[in-house]
Amino acid sequence: MHDESNLEHEKKRLLRSALLALLGVGLLWLVKLAEMALGHSAAELGIYPRTVKGLPGILLAPLIHGDRMHLYSNSIPLFVLVTGLFYYYHNMARAVLVFVYLIGNAGVWLFARPSFHIGASGIIYGLVTFIFFSGVFRKERPAIALSLIVTFLYGSMIWGVLPIQPGVSWEAHLSGAVCGLLAAVYFRWKYPPRKHAELDDWEYMYAAGYNEDGDFVFDDDDDYRDDPERGIYR
Repeated sequence: MHDESNLEHEKKRLLRSALLALLGVGLLWLVKLAEMALGHSAAELGIYPRTVKGLPGILLAPLIHGDRMHLYSNSIPLFVLVTGLFYYYHNMARAVLVFVYLIGNAGVWLFARPSFHIGASGIIYGLVTFIFFSGVFRKERPAIALSLIVTFLYGSMIWGVLPIQPGVSWEAHLSGAVCGLLAAVYFRWKYPPRKHAELDDWEYMYAAGYNEDGDFVFDDDDDYRDDPERGIYR
């Protein structure tokens, strides 16, 4: 009975995580469909570094893509990474995503080359880096497993932080990756891993789901509480 309850919790959270990721990717496609319907590119709403006109891009740039192939290449990794983030790191996922999104794009506005920077690839780099280093820092088997999966799928992306491919915003990749590393360090401190001996099998599966006092939190109706704090280059 206990195992069945654990499996049901796992399925519910995985479904919620995948749904959130699907909604996020769906929003990107809606923006692209709107561009196609209007016959007008929204690239000028991207990040143009160190200018007032480029400031809205800090919020809007990840929603805008150069063409359908650019969007397609970002959609699958973004879906996988956001699902993994909310599934395993559900108490800190919102804060991590906001940090990587806003601070990463602010870094592009401050330091990138003078051109429009668009696309969600900076967020992808941030999430890859966060998940990888969180697995290393936390030394929990589920976190390490997720980290290894991400490394296997996206390890070759490390070359994207170097200025070696024309027309690609390596600055967005690098800024996102740095923010992902900083988030992994910060949340490792904010939510320190508990010792294995302190966890039963169920808690160990969801070790990221405890509060700042080290207590594993869930509602009486078996639902989880969220922590209340929390050129064109592409």
